[in-house]
Amino acid sequence: MADTKREIERKYESDDSGLPDLTGVAGVAAVLDQGVTDLDATYYDTADERLAASSITLRRRTGGTDAGWHLKFPVASGVRDEIHAPLSDKVPSTLGALVRSRVRDEELAPVVRLRSTRDIRHLVDVDGHLLAEVSLDAVRAERLTGAGGKAEWTEIEVELADGGDPAFLDKVEKRLRKAGVRPAESPSKLARALAETGGNGQPRKQDRAEPVTAGDHVLAYVRAQRDAIVELDPAVRRDVEDSVHRMRVATRRMRSTFTSYRNVLDRAVTDPIGAELKWLAGELGAGRDQEVLAERISAAVEELPPALVTGPVRDRLRAWSKERGGDSRRQIIDVLNGPRYLALLTSVDALLADPPLRRAAAGKPSKVLPKAVGKAYDVLAGLVEQALDTPPGHDRDMAIHEARKKAKRARYAAEAAAPALGKPASKLVSSFKDLQTLLGEHQDSVMSREALRELAGQAHAAGENAFTYGLLYGRQEQRAAEVEQELPGVWKAMKASAGI
Repeated sequence: MADTKREIERKYESDDSGLPDLTGVAGVAAVLDQGVTDLDATYYDTADERLAASSITLRRRTGGTDAGWHLKFPVASGVRDEIHAPLSDKVPSTLGALVRSRVRDEELAPVVRLRSTRDIRHLVDVDGHLLAEVSLDAVRAERLTGAGGKAEWTEIEVELADGGDPAFLDKVEKRLRKAGVRPAESPSKLARALAETGGNGQPRKQDRAEPVTAGDHVLAYVRAQRDAIVELDPAVRRDVEDSVHRMRVATRRMRSTFTSYRNVLDRAVTDPIGAELKWLAGELGAGRDQEVLAERISAAVEELPPALVTGPVRDRLRAWSKERGGDSRRQIIDVLNGPRYLALLTSVDALLADPPLRRAAAGKPSKVLPKAVGKAYDVLAGLVEQALDTPPGHDRDMAIHEARKKAKRARYAAEAAAPALGKPASKLVSSFKDLQTLLGEHQDSVMSREALRELAGQAHAAGENAFTYGLLYGRQEQRAAEVEQELPGVWKAMKASAGI
């Protein structure tokens, strides 16, 4: 079973003078010698070093207090999430799954071996609590591929104690700098080993020139969504908060871009990919929409005075949510482990490697991109005007729902154009987002009322008091009416922002 910890550390260059005296660091009451230990780590990657290119490390290490498999994902400079798994001969399936979106069908094999002699000190406060661990590492690196080069160096590593204040590392660094120690140029031991041992060369990096043409800007936006999907894959598997929603949004952004910029990218290629993106978004939404709906109704129940909550409302809501939601997480993991998902990622990679550009792609961004945004706006405008002209009821609800979907499309079209068009497009993005949020509130009200009607029917059939469901239904109906009253003013402001 794998477990995760947040690792916050800094690395420094070192000569043979050993560790500087750290007793003068503010807040440090004592520096405790923890002795010397030998570490032996083998790093795994694909032949073309895909993990290293993403600053991800996967290693099997013996020695020290945490022998086993370690998978590290970058979070920020000097911050990584480290996922542990027990020692075994092969890459654990739990860790292999977390890098599948990058590795695909390639084999993970040993690429570098690092053997380190680690001299460890603990910095503790007056109560004996650990503040940070400081180590002096004498490293011997050996390439296990290609020419099999070797390298040696010494470095200082300072790792913050679990739950510690990152500002403490600034105090340690200040002391180290006074002693003549400077931050390391390489972000990790692996990165330095790859650079200094030759073999297949340094980790591959994709050179991405600044966008020039309209096609360049559209492809840059598509690439950003592809990268988001790939980077969020491990977070979704680890059930990180909001990761499923964010991945779903990335799929929708890409699909919407294909639709809005069909004059830039050939539909014969993008339509099949768009269909698969729609499938993936649907799978990611399985259970999620139900979960959000249940949370909305639960929050509404909690806002009611206790006297107005009649019958086992909370119990029925929990049972209803569980029944309707199903095992959505297991379903999502099965999708990510399936061949269809990998085929989708591969098809997007192929599109980016050899884009199906149409004639307009070579045009100036200032000419091509506004036309696409304008078309998306025109479609949205027609639906909003239709909704405003439709009497309240089912037909208006449907018109508002369709307008909400088109508001998303217009927003994503403007997002893709914003780097080229600047402030006017950015203002449109903000306006589209505001409109989308308002229309989304209306749709949430519609869905809540449908759910409350169903819950009331179940309660009545079970002989329970359905008063609370009716009360909540009325409140959701009122919220929809408020949105409909706000919509004309928001739409007027939207048109003004668009210069219409």
